[in-house]
Amino acid sequence: MPWHASLQLDYTLERARTVARFAHDGPLRILQGLYPEGGGICHNVIVHPPGGLVGGDTLDITASVGSGGHGLLTTPGAARFYRSTGDPARQRTRLSLAAGARLEWLPLEALCYNACNAENHLTLDLAPGAECMGWDVTALGLPHAGRPFEAGRFVQHIELPGLWRERGVIDAADQRLLRSPLGLAGQRCMASLFFAAGSALDKTRRDAALDAARAVLDAHALRDTAGATSPCAQVLVLRALAPQVEPAMQLLRQVWSAWRATLWQLSAEPPRIWAM
Repeated sequence: MPWHASLQLDYTLERARTVARFAHDGPLRILQGLYPEGGGICHNVIVHPPGGLVGGDTLDITASVGSGGHGLLTTPGAARFYRSTGDPARQRTRLSLAAGARLEWLPLEALCYNACNAENHLTLDLAPGAECMGWDVTALGLPHAGRPFEAGRFVQHIELPGLWRERGVIDAADQRLLRSPLGLAGQRCMASLFFAAGSALDKTRRDAALDAARAVLDAHALRDTAGATSPCAQVLVLRALAPQVEPAMQLLRQVWSAWRATLWQLSAEPPRIWAM
């Protein structure tokens, strides 16, 4: 029997403190809020106790941030899309930010097991003045465990409606996409870091963020398979291909730290669970 779980998380700013409240249905939870940066920024961890999804399973995650609030969301481990012979396994996330709100969406990687049939959707709804920074990291198969991605299908969808959409369909049978230098070039990890705003970013601010990202790239081992760009005045994107998760995640964390400093004048405060 498939699992269908949902989570509604709401951040509000109350007396200079960002407070998180949530409601859930099924196996999806939020751990207690932490404040390593002071009361203005609330860190939370989303937990899915089953640890993975199979055909027909659906996770619906909705997070909203009220005006002036700042939330940071991560996960304790990788999301796993297991072998599926029927309907797709789906994770759908919608992030809604009011004017002046900030949110950081920093889940750990998604692992696509051999013969999975999976979809991962992320939609951003940003009011003028709202800003959201997040990432998406996907690994195909477990080649180091002798379980490569030889069959299956994965759909990745990230969207700021009306302005920016990234949608990719990865089919294990499409060897031209997987192996061509114009496709994944044999790499098995895809990573994207984005900064999206509800209003156009000042060009000076955008250029400073791109310069900061490219400075990190120039010194990184993935510099030949990564790049940073601004597809429109409200979005910055860093994309990278890697042979495995670890170097991609390292790169994203370094640029996340640089963008926090450049765009928000905040030092990097990694969620505590990343050290476990």
